[in-house]
Amino acid sequence: MKILADAESDEVLGCHIIGPLAGDLIMEVSLGMEFTASAEDIGRTCHAHPQLGEAIKEAALAVHKRPIHM
Repeated sequence: MKILADAESDEVLGCHIIGPLAGDLIMEVSLGMEFTASAEDIGRTCHAHPQLGEAIKEAALAVHKRPIHM
């Protein structure tokens, strides 16, 4: 999983997700894009642990080189 964000505004531009539940995970990023969320917004959102959706949070934090579990 990788989130792509604008270098200046941090607006989420898209993402890459590969895996068996990619279709379930993509909706969080597409919703964020619809409401012009930043990677920081997604990274600060509460995600259940341990759950697969937590990978979205990690990818958002990785945009700024701050992942927790990678």
